[in-house]
Amino acid sequence: MKVNHIIKPLRILGLAALLLSGQSCKDLLEEKVISGIGNDYMNTSKGFEDAVRAAYSSLRYYYGTQQGLTMSEYGTDIYATGADGGYKGFHFYDGQLNPTVDYLANTWDELYKGVNTCNAVIERAPKVAGVTDAVKKLRVAEAKFLRATYYFLLQQQWGAIDLRLTETLVPTKDTKRATEAEIYNQIIKDLNEAIADLENKGQSSDYGRATKATAEAMLAKVYLAKAYSTSKAADDFTKAAALCNNVIKNYNFKLQDDFAQVFDENNQVNSEIVFAVQYTTDQLANTTNNTGAANGGNNLHLFFGMQYDVQPGMVRDVFYGRPFKRLRPTNYLLNTVFADRTNDSRYKKTFRDTWLSNSPGTFNSSFDNSKAKLTFAANDTTIFIPGYEMPLAERAKKKYQVLTPSMYNEALFPTLQKFFDTKRADRTEERGTRDFFVIRLADVYLMLAEAQVQAGNVADAVTAINAVRFRAGWPGRKEAMLVTAKDMNMELIIEERARELAGEQTRWLDLKRWGLLVDRVKKHNPQAAVNIQNFHVVRPIPQTQIDRSAKGSDGKSVFTQNAGY
Repeated sequence: MKVNHIIKPLRILGLAALLLSGQSCKDLLEEKVISGIGNDYMNTSKGFEDAVRAAYSSLRYYYGTQQGLTMSEYGTDIYATGADGGYKGFHFYDGQLNPTVDYLANTWDELYKGVNTCNAVIERAPKVAGVTDAVKKLRVAEAKFLRATYYFLLQQQWGAIDLRLTETLVPTKDTKRATEAEIYNQIIKDLNEAIADLENKGQSSDYGRATKATAEAMLAKVYLAKAYSTSKAADDFTKAAALCNNVIKNYNFKLQDDFAQVFDENNQVNSEIVFAVQYTTDQLANTTNNTGAANGGNNLHLFFGMQYDVQPGMVRDVFYGRPFKRLRPTNYLLNTVFADRTNDSRYKKTFRDTWLSNSPGTFNSSFDNSKAKLTFAANDTTIFIPGYEMPLAERAKKKYQVLTPSMYNEALFPTLQKFFDTKRADRTEERGTRDFFVIRLADVYLMLAEAQVQAGNVADAVTAINAVRFRAGWPGRKEAMLVTAKDMNMELIIEERARELAGEQTRWLDLKRWGLLVDRVKKHNPQAAVNIQNFHVVRPIPQTQIDRSAKGSDGKSVFTQNAGY
């Protein structure tokens, strides 16, 4: 049984305070505590344990949410915009992407709240009564893992950020931007110290907590990013490879036999999950510790769906989901990344291509001009997406509408099905209960392949990538999925990560890491090709952060804006 580490939102002065709240002295004086829980609560044994659980909660603002998805999949080579929704500046790289966007400020603040909770746990642990030294050591290790994770997200999204390693008890305007090297050094230090003291296993006996394997996988991600940066060291790739090998070989992780099993909503605690952000049926617990900052729940089920619910024979229901139509696959994703559908099962298992009638009757055809009228009984096929340009004469023989590539638009397109949630209360419920998989074993194999290629160990890279590809093959076609040394290069890895991890909040950070964001967007994202520039590899610093920082002798904020914004 899954044990949720989610606690109901609470406010502890010092844990909850914004690092830099307010834009003026008046604002600072009016800072309010929004709970009756006192600051000393955390110094009790229960308060300490609650604080450690609360340290996980800021992850739920970024992972499994529209704001995190917007900052990780919009504006890449594999996803284009759908018909609905805002925040499209993250995709178009136009004037809508500016320092006043609330997603930027809210994400920045929530991640720093996570940092501050971790700082409090680390700093206060020695004086907490009623908790054994062994448990304190373990909880501090969890906090160091989480602090490193928050700083890694902040650094990857914004570049030079404020590196704060002690608890902030009251709002302050004392800020500065640390160097890239300082940030990487601290992240690596935290993760190494976490690895030393976390549970020596893959998945925790208290499922959802960080373990040694979790921290090793995260450190591998950090070394990979560092290896392409100006702070790179000659051994970054070999260190990443060693960590990935350890995760793969020395724990009980195992790739699921079938790619589709990974995302089976009844199979969430499976052998492939290295680290998951947990959600629950208790919707109050699903909110972040910033009350009201997020709607609660994993709501990724909303954003990849096409507008099936106004088509003949269909109405919106829980099974097919509530389609917000935010993201649709690019031609590059469909036609290049998923070109092989004979051997590779992942196109069929990644995208929904068939809808069955839940509203029987006779209707006029809508998008398919091969027939004028359609009659459906319950559970008859109403829509089929073949994935190729089926001729008109062939379509005319079908008793349902056929959506071919020439008909794709911002409302009608192949629908990513990884995140569908049929356990929601009703068809209008936005808050999902599924966990979000931050790191799974296939990702670790692909990181290993990348690290080995870059370190010149091509044979080892082939072995690693073939583990993922073999699993993805159709029965009887698995051997055809295997690649050899002559096939092994970074382009294969770039495409393989898209095939395996499409929609899983990795793509923007991958492209940034490789230094390919601008190039790939120009080649494969025509919506953004005109606007994207080199400075877009980092986000604009939130204007709130600049305004609430101290001013220098020139009257300008000491916390400067990223170039270009």
